[in-house]
Amino acid sequence: MKNFLNILGGLALLGATVMAQAQTTPPQQPATPAAAVADLQAGFVKSVRGNVQLLSAAGTTRTAAAGDALGSVDRIVTGPDSSAAVVLRDDTTLVVGPSSRLDLKEFHFDATTRDGGLLVSLLRGSMRMITGLIGKTNPDAVRVETQTATIGIRGTDFIVQTDGKP
Repeated sequence: MKNFLNILGGLALLGATVMAQAQTTPPQQPATPAAAVADLQAGFVKSVRGNVQLLSAAGTTRTAAAGDALGSVDRIVTGPDSSAAVVLRDDTTLVVGPSSRLDLKEFHFDATTRDGGLLVSLLRGSMRMITGLIGKTNPDAVRVETQTATIGIRGTDFIVQTDGKP
């Protein structure tokens, strides 16, 4: 129980730090083909502490750094005493705790219509989610899965923890 409370406290502190930092969206890029490709990304890595890896849908692994683009189906893996915060294009913030594995299984968002969907799967560890426009305009379109449950989102800020065992 004490370990769980320490994790929750750490996630809350990291989340507060991320939210207090300047701007929640990356700087705008010039209208180039590369910028058009960046617009198709799900979001970006806001901050990293310790060892954090990103695994793309194509199977490539890279060490995460602040400012890295996040694909719409990337996996985030954190080591012990490590964490990451990512901001999606609809301004959803995900804070992934130590020794965690989180799959961004589905993300789509139309900034004009505010239509979209978000599905994340927490395979192991802990995460905090602060929902963005998708969760505010259509809560049913935001879901979180664990090994044993699927969570429908009705609030705007919550923490999930799983040991990864069915």
